[in-house]
Amino acid sequence: MTTAAIAVALAVLIGLAVMQVLIIAGRPVGEYAWGGQHRVATPRLRRAAAAAIVLYVGFALLLMSRAGVLPGGSTGVIVVATWVLFAYCAVAIVPNSISRSRRERLVQTPVSIVLAFSVLVIAAAPGA
Repeated sequence: MTTAAIAVALAVLIGLAVMQVLIIAGRPVGEYAWGGQHRVATPRLRRAAAAAIVLYVGFALLLMSRAGVLPGGSTGVIVVATWVLFAYCAVAIVPNSISRSRRERLVQTPVSIVLAFSVLVIAAAPGA
């Protein structure tokens, strides 16, 4: 189950990163992110998109470590950090589900749910 969960989590993170790259590039996908208030992201939101990509890379590395793809997955720091990431992903479901942007609600809510469930499976897996 962990193998499927890491594959799904990485696919979701890659998809989210691609969306952030499109936002940075000024593509009109802003209705799907950051509250959906700007079809084309402002310079501030573009900087936030760049920061999000860095976070997604960190999330991916953390999850790969916990899943046993990278070393250190059973260390206390990695285990705790994975549970913290799960909590973050679970909480992210709420703002996505109540966004003013219909497109963000329709797309990002299920994405958030899938990512949170995948992270939960990885976090709860016995020693990596």
